[in-house]
Amino acid sequence: MTADTTMPGPPGPDPGMLDKVRKLLAKAEDEACTPAEAEAFTAKAAALIAKYGIDQALLADVVPSADVVGDRVIAMDAPYARDKAGLLAGIAHALRCRTVRRTQHTPGDGKLISMHLFGFGADLDRVELLYTSLLVQAAHALAAAYVPWGEHPATYRRSWYAGYATAIHRRLREAEARAEADAEHAHTAARHSGRSVALVLADRSALVDRAQAAAYPKLTAGRARRLSGSGDRDGYAAGQRADLGTTRIGRARRKAVW
Repeated sequence: MTADTTMPGPPGPDPGMLDKVRKLLAKAEDEACTPAEAEAFTAKAAALIAKYGIDQALLADVVPSADVVGDRVIAMDAPYARDKAGLLAGIAHALRCRTVRRTQHTPGDGKLISMHLFGFGADLDRVELLYTSLLVQAAHALAAAYVPWGEHPATYRRSWYAGYATAIHRRLREAEARAEADAEHAHTAARHSGRSVALVLADRSALVDRAQAAAYPKLTAGRARRLSGSGDRDGYAAGQRADLGTTRIGRARRKAVW
């Protein structure tokens, strides 16, 4: 007789993970919740979303058909379409996706902006869910923001969006890094026979880059924007407070109104 020495593979993602996120953020948005409690709920939700992405990646490394590279196009609604594109790009890049901003000029509608996203299916889903939620939160926060006397509202709001997107991107990057480190530690402690988490994620990123390059072989970087408004600090603060998840999973998207 011989002993079975096969090491266990990585666990699959928790099918109820997104439901847990929804419940956590529902608590965070409760008017009776204190700021400290809301921050704790939000931090936990961000951690769960990051863990979900790592678990999906490890599962797909064992079962490639579980998650494959894809793409999708998201239209940027006016007003501030280019600024919303910056928010979406910040979210997407933090969650290991790639973006291409596309501009179309039409006689009737003028300039139309859309974002072409590339990534694994699970990551694209995470990006779209987060973007939908954060866009609504941005609309509410920006509507309550005070535009300094003498400054044009549009100038202030564009700079506000830039600060907001920067804060969101940094927070998501930090959550993803913590999830990756935790998964690597668990992977080592359990003596899994599969590849390291870092290698799995690096290979996934390379495949996403390849898909983007195949679709846009002559892609060039856009010019850096110069924003003169004073809203970047207020926007960054709002991004620090935002829920990094959505209580609106499975609900109709609400339209942002200014």
